[in-house]
Amino acid sequence: MRRIALALTAAALAVGVVACGDDEPAASGASTDTSKPLVVGASPVPHAEILNFVKDNLAEKAGLKLEIKEFTDYVLPNTALIDGQLDANYFQTPAYLADQEKARNFKAVSIVGVHIEPLGLYSRDIKDLASIPNGAQVAIPNDPTNEARALRLLAANKLITLNDNESTTATIRDIIDNQKDLKFAEVEAAQTPRSLDDADLAVINGNYAIEADLTPSEDALVLEQAEGNPNANLLVTLPEEQNDPRVKKLAELLTSPEVKQFIDENYKGAVLAAF
Repeated sequence: MRRIALALTAAALAVGVVACGDDEPAASGASTDTSKPLVVGASPVPHAEILNFVKDNLAEKAGLKLEIKEFTDYVLPNTALIDGQLDANYFQTPAYLADQEKARNFKAVSIVGVHIEPLGLYSRDIKDLASIPNGAQVAIPNDPTNEARALRLLAANKLITLNDNESTTATIRDIIDNQKDLKFAEVEAAQTPRSLDDADLAVINGNYAIEADLTPSEDALVLEQAEGNPNANLLVTLPEEQNDPRVKKLAELLTSPEVKQFIDENYKGAVLAAF
């Protein structure tokens, strides 16, 4: 009988431990202070502009307080998220996020895709693809995701041929046919608009093009196709924050008809709603 009693006591303790373990995530979620502002990191254009539209026009009615922190590069928003300086960020594509998770050894959660920024090829002097001279210098982003996107854009327009023209990891070493003997300068994505002062051409992300007063739908020699584009810009958070009611509310507002109308009216094809 004593052995049975001890066994039952041990079993009860084990159940108690398991129950406490199961309650931890719920307790973490329950401890979220929803009265505090949700701190979101974003690129200035168009991400922060879209967030500010939400903050000024939709958030208060929805009971959401927003604090927006702007970042001018593609590295710090994830660093700040990992360090707990942000509750979420909104600036990156699925491929870029996957690359950063691997490179920085962290795990994030994509909550919703909000918009697409077609990557474009720009030039100060060259007016069309046929006018690109042999040996022209082309500036492309140097981060793995956007470099691959840039090379796919050039391949789609028959300026180069890659080992795999659909590769999401292509680099200049994967070029097997360089029809116009293009010379490539790999630069930080944020610097590609400035590269137009020295290079003949530059492949520029949509947000940086807009910041540089370029109108992608008018100024780009070619743009990525929007249909079937896998490069939606995401609202991202950490796994432990994915059930935060504030994050869920922001996701709803970012994919609302009001935000779609704002995107359509303000960016005129340079930014496309992904919902």
